[in-house]
Amino acid sequence: MILNKLRIKYKFFVAFFITFFALVAGIQAQNVSLTINPDRTVVFRYADSTAFSVKLFCDGELKKETKTILTEDYHSVRMTKDSDGIWTYTTPPMAPEVYTYQFERNGKRICDPANPDSVRVHDERRSVFIIGGTPQTDMYLWDPLHGRLDTVEFQSSNEEKIRRIIVYTPPQYAESGQDYPVLYLLHGLNGNETAWMDRGRAAQVLDNLIVERRAKPMIMVMPDANPVSLIAQKENIGLLKNIFLYPAWNDLEFEHCYPEMDAYLSGLYRFSQKQGSRAVAGLSAGAKQSANLANMYDSTFSSIGLFSPVVGGKQLPNNNYAYYWIGGGTADFFHHRINKFRKRMQRKHILYTMYNTKGGHTWRNWRVYFTEYAQTLFWNQR
Repeated sequence: MILNKLRIKYKFFVAFFITFFALVAGIQAQNVSLTINPDRTVVFRYADSTAFSVKLFCDGELKKETKTILTEDYHSVRMTKDSDGIWTYTTPPMAPEVYTYQFERNGKRICDPANPDSVRVHDERRSVFIIGGTPQTDMYLWDPLHGRLDTVEFQSSNEEKIRRIIVYTPPQYAESGQDYPVLYLLHGLNGNETAWMDRGRAAQVLDNLIVERRAKPMIMVMPDANPVSLIAQKENIGLLKNIFLYPAWNDLEFEHCYPEMDAYLSGLYRFSQKQGSRAVAGLSAGAKQSANLANMYDSTFSSIGLFSPVVGGKQLPNNNYAYYWIGGGTADFFHHRINKFRKRMQRKHILYTMYNTKGGHTWRNWRVYFTEYAQTLFWNQR
């Protein structure tokens, strides 16, 4: 009789644990918010039985007739709720790329609560996923041996505000003891020091290029190059307000503080002081700053990268000592301006490389430009 009671208790506990682990597995399955299938379709899930409406917003192809891969548009589609309260949507096959998305629950947009990876886009945050499978998109993922990212605060003697700077040091930095050349990488109008790290995947790209010996080991400096707000800049500033603040960029506030910033960082990191050990690149308004820096500090930068540059006559090179690399998309709304700029460079006999792509003024192009440009840097350094 005692043996029978023990058997009953044993069966009870076995059944209990089986049920418990099944429930846990079910909860975990519900918390898997997206699945990338072998055919590159993506299944999105959002668990909320109390919601009466859920939409998916994504800068990828949500419907077969939606052509978004070149314009980085943000489209929405309604999700469908099943009997368990799980909202789902399956996309058509999506091209390899970095994508951002949100859920809209009962009219309010939110990041995916089951995805810790998010980035700032304009005045909001979006969740991120990556579809790999091409040599370019595989660059957006960490190599096991990756470099280090530090956040540094800097205040110049001419500014009341503090600037945040993200500094990338290459994988072998700590052990080597040597000095390294430096790339300054600048964001655009609506960015800050996190733009190239988050949306640009610059650290992952450079890391993989260095490990594959396609780029020289270098230090990469990603500063908040805004002339206003800086450390107090909040995500809710938004694109429109930044456009109204654009005239302040003409005051060259960031450009004027560059020498002091470089000296400050040289005291913290092993910056090479050899001739030709500095390069600067930027996207859009940051490309304009890069061209300004090249003109203001004669012979400082051996290479200047201009990605979808917003440039004019004042940014034309005033000498021919540096290597210029220009990237632009045929659908970019600054395409005509870029062509005009490079033709004026030709008339001045300024040497440059032009890298043309399809598409527009988007991160999908800027990530490619950075990948190509980084491979050209510092090969003559010893």
